[in-house]
Amino acid sequence: MFRTSTLALIAGLAAAGTASAQDLTPVTFGTNWLAQAEHGGFYQSVADGTYAECGLDVTIVSGGPQVNNRALLMADRIQFHMGGDLLQAFNAVAEGVPVVAVAATFQKHPQVILAHPGVADSWEELRDLTLLIGDNGFTSYYQWMIAAHGFTVEQRQPYTFNPAPFLADTQLGMQGFLSSEPYLVEREGGFTPNVFLIADAGYATYATTIETMASTIENSHEVVECFVEGSILGWYNYLYGDNAAANEMILAANPDMTQDKIDYAIGKMLEYGIVDSGDALTLGIGAMTDETIGGFYEAMVEAGVVEAGLDWQSAYTTQFVNQGLGLDLRPQ
Repeated sequence: MFRTSTLALIAGLAAAGTASAQDLTPVTFGTNWLAQAEHGGFYQSVADGTYAECGLDVTIVSGGPQVNNRALLMADRIQFHMGGDLLQAFNAVAEGVPVVAVAATFQKHPQVILAHPGVADSWEELRDLTLLIGDNGFTSYYQWMIAAHGFTVEQRQPYTFNPAPFLADTQLGMQGFLSSEPYLVEREGGFTPNVFLIADAGYATYATTIETMASTIENSHEVVECFVEGSILGWYNYLYGDNAAANEMILAANPDMTQDKIDYAIGKMLEYGIVDSGDALTLGIGAMTDETIGGFYEAMVEAGVVEAGLDWQSAYTTQFVNQGLGLDLRPQ
């Protein structure tokens, strides 16, 4: 049976000992990809008992190429889902799907553009390259790059998720994820590429959101509160504390993952402020604000990515975040 989720109760339970298994409410969190460091805060709170301390028995189900955990959320087969960026949330509103973002793990989208050093050393110089951009990127962030920064349709070629063309041609730029393609280029190309985070160029969407159904918020408010608060604390502890147990869980869940990839990803998340920057610096990890979301929505309307007149504020709620939870866990 679920019990009230507040920090006071968490502290009380911690003092009295972890709740017994039969007292816990089982919930499932479906991620949107295979287990990796970018999911670390969630594994952290399973591993160290933070979710259990406020009454939840959390199971994490990995996503992947053949897995659609978001469909399971909408079918009420899981309670929480790892969303992508805000475009996904806006699309849900446009389609009349009552999915609601209740927290934003990433303050910055980890999408990057890679270039060869000495060929394109600034964001502006990327305009002189041919850019390998996948179809999803072309219909989303690349439309913003065209509208806001003067990139062109003609300079884009489809990206096939194979870095070989980029490695062989210095006049090519390539899309990537901050902790993935740059690592691959360093390993296979033998050089460190220039990495341009599109968030630092103004692509101001939150990412890796926590999604749930509107009915879950209405009927199981305390469950949502516990999961969001536990996840926030998990991320602080994963980034700044002992994350060994969480990493062991990630390695067990994903046979292709290695400790050096995890270490690289954690380093990049810290270096670029993917999780802990922007609004999170004052409001706490997971923060979302109307100003940021509204500004991104307007930018996407201007770029022709989403329709005007959308009830974009129904895509999220800030009632579970922005309370400064966990700020004391950040190193001073």
